Amino acid sequence: MTVSGVSKSFGPVRALREVGFAVRRGEIFGLLGPNGAGKTTLLEILEGHGVPDQGSVRVLGMDPRKAGARLRDRLGIVPQQASFELYLTVREHILAFGGYYRSSLPVDELIDLVGLGEKRRSLVGRLSGGQQRRLDLALALVGDPDIIFLDEPTTGFDVQARDRAWSVVEALRDAGKTIVLTTHNMDEAQQLVDRVAVLYDGSLAAIGTPAELLADQASRIGFRADDTAPGDLPAPLADAARLEDGRIALVVEDAAEALHELTGWARANGRALPDLQVSRPDVEDLYLSIVGAQQPRRETALTTPSGAQTTE
Repeated sequence: MTVSGVSKSFGPVRALREVGFAVRRGEIFGLLGPNGAGKTTLLEILEGHGVPDQGSVRVLGMDPRKAGARLRDRLGIVPQQASFELYLTVREHILAFGGYYRSSLPVDELIDLVGLGEKRRSLVGRLSGGQQRRLDLALALVGDPDIIFLDEPTTGFDVQARDRAWSVVEALRDAGKTIVLTTHNMDEAQQLVDRVAVLYDGSLAAIGTPAELLADQASRIGFRADDTAPGDLPAPLADAARLEDGRIALVVEDAAEALHELTGWARANGRALPDLQVSRPDVEDLYLSIVGAQQPRRETALTTPSGAQTTE
């Protein structure tokens, strides 16, 4: 799947700005960003439900706008909001939906896979919101698709249901399926995806594996100040140290090296490092860092006089 220079506007609002990336076969690819970042718009273009103003998209080697049923039969889609036949049972609904495909997976296996075994004969209208989301996943899988699009797939799930959904998604990846999911759930991004693209204000702000993106993020080291001031520390630690609420806080690129230097200094000078803590960055830190870096660019663009050149 390739996305090349895709832009999309709705009236004066630019939803996507020259976005480009590639998704590899058999990976879980995440689109991360705040509401309004352009995630759902991009997903709709990939699914063939939206048309870019400029740029191109190829999914399984086909243009989603022109491929029709040849591509649709190979895609499974879980939208943010789905509509159901509320007076059918879970099993009846999946059977009926499977009739739209040339071939379909065994219904009872699907029901068990998504954790609705005890609800297979229940009316869809009596399912909870989380159970309906699981039914939606089963409907997306019934045609045995090659690519599965999941738009905020665990919204409304409790922790147990979310973990089960993650297990299902990982099992699909292990079976060779390609999965593209949108999320603003940081745990989901860190635990589930193989690679992630961060969208902000319609632009691609970062892309890579979580480990690659986190490698550029600083770690934090802290301990109670007691009788130590930031200036007491050896350079360059002193330059990185701040006093925050009675604690010495250091923001460092290499936590292991900084800890080695800090503990060596403490031993040599008879100093204690009470309540020493090391905080390594996670996807939430990464996300906040990227969004924080993008915000000044957006504010500059919004305040640039009409006709003036911007950086976008």
